[in-house]
Amino acid sequence: MSKADNNKNGAAPAADQSELRQSPMMAHLLDALAEGTDIGHYGRLTFVMVARHFLSTDDLVALLAGQPDMDEKAARMLIMQVQDRDYNPPQRQKIMEWQAQQEFPICPTPDDPNSCNVYRDLQLPDGVYGHVEEFYEQRAEAEMKDA
Repeated sequence: MSKADNNKNGAAPAADQSELRQSPMMAHLLDALAEGTDIGHYGRLTFVMVARHFLSTDDLVALLAGQPDMDEKAARMLIMQVQDRDYNPPQRQKIMEWQAQQEFPICPTPDDPNSCNVYRDLQLPDGVYGHVEEFYEQRAEAEMKDA
């Protein structure tokens, strides 16, 4: 019996997760969700910020709906918030900051400085990389003005 078949919340994900599982961190989060483990607020946020580029909204809802304080409506609200604000996947440093604020380890190998970098592990849509580049250009311009 697979972990999806044994999912405590009864929601076996229908989507092919193989691309997302190329990131050890995302595979860790997917496994924890399938087992019904509470991945924490920041774990859920990180998961949605990355997984929305690989899974449908319905698949995300099915995975998240079994989390504490998270039913289908709350899961959809979180996904909508991330989509409406067009949040980019977090960088490793941000993941580590968030992880320090909760019990569940978002990054399963925090001592490895090369781990939990979804920009290295996954092929994200081109638009994501464009947003990141634009952010750094704007930040550099602002710092030049302040100097």
